[in-house]
Amino acid sequence: MITQLPPLNAVRAFAAAARHQSFSLAAEELHVSHSAVSRHIKLLEEHLGVLLFERRIRQSVLTPAGQHFFEQVSAGLAQIASAAAELRRQASRPAVKINVRPSFALLWLTPRLAEFNALHPQIELQVVTQTQAPDQARDGFDVVIRRGRDDWAPAIEAQALFEDELVLVAAPSLIERLGLDDLDALAAHRLLIAKARREDWHNWAMHFGQTQSANQPTRQFEHMHRVLEAAVEGQGVALCPTSLLGSHLASGELICPLPALRIPLPRYYYGLAPQVSEQTQVFLTWLRAQCAGPTPTKKAQPTR
Repeated sequence: MITQLPPLNAVRAFAAAARHQSFSLAAEELHVSHSAVSRHIKLLEEHLGVLLFERRIRQSVLTPAGQHFFEQVSAGLAQIASAAAELRRQASRPAVKINVRPSFALLWLTPRLAEFNALHPQIELQVVTQTQAPDQARDGFDVVIRRGRDDWAPAIEAQALFEDELVLVAAPSLIERLGLDDLDALAAHRLLIAKARREDWHNWAMHFGQTQSANQPTRQFEHMHRVLEAAVEGQGVALCPTSLLGSHLASGELICPLPALRIPLPRYYYGLAPQVSEQTQVFLTWLRAQCAGPTPTKKAQPTR
């Protein structure tokens, strides 16, 4: 289809000449010579195999074919101009680039973004997920959020965001079937493990003075959101930070069978780029309010 296009510079010259009914006025609009416009239109006529203008003394009049072609071309050029204007508007829209880990993005940040977009439609948020330690010089973010302060680049000042705890969760149907009244009863369950948090079960057992059996059935997943999906399906019992539970507890998809048992986790921190934009400050104000506010409803969560 693209190979059948006529010379586009010639089309532009034709549209200007047709609009003004004058090669001279078209030349002024396009900042080219009269002869250049004439050559473009002759080239276009040869390409199409029809006359577009009837040349008269001091006047060029569209032929019927030229009039029809002009009507079609005008609509096409107007659509191109509209598309270009929309791209320019999007390019000029201020953006805030946020660097977070994948599960935090999916389970904590993304469910809350609809509210931010409603409050600040003029600010675009770009969420970038990665598991590596933050380095602004390498990654080019405006805001970075991570648990703990390990491995932060020296140039990034880590500032406290919120506290977190580790709790045990499972599907109600699983607990109803196998029970879980105390830690000893964990032996009857499969333990679900996130690769990024594979030490959680060991730390849990150490904290509560339990011994992990080498024969304990386990199932490992790449990220925490996959662990929660498996837990909802009743595949086993999971340990999950409360920050990543979202509405799973409120909706009843998961329950906390031993709610009194929990382990404090390293708090979340955020860091900022050296030159903080006004839009980043707006996002940061909203972010702090979210950390102090309630969990978003199920409707606000993305489809898994």
